[in-house]
Amino acid sequence: MDVQDYCSGVRTELTAWKAKLYDLTRRVEKLDGDVKQKVLYNLQDFNIFITDMEDRIKQLETECPTEWSPIKKEIDNAHVDMRGKYEETMDAIGKAAPISVPG
Repeated sequence: MDVQDYCSGVRTELTAWKAKLYDLTRRVEKLDGDVKQKVLYNLQDFNIFITDMEDRIKQLETECPTEWSPIKKEIDNAHVDMRGKYEETMDAIGKAAPISVPG
């Protein structure tokens, strides 16, 4: 795979995850009671993930380093953590959420 293709693919994936997390945070913010309290700690992590993704997306739009191994490892590790928190939050809020988020 060519480096530009890799960077484009990562940018697309990060943009999609950023949108999913943003939608999920809006969904959680509209919840009331115990369910919201149960997942509130994940909201802070999601905001950090969103900010980090915005930085990575901007970086990928302006530069695409030829050596991505350290950054790729960092992105992959963050992605695993983010996906786990996303799935945990979706399970916790279930049908209590007022907006449907595909996921």
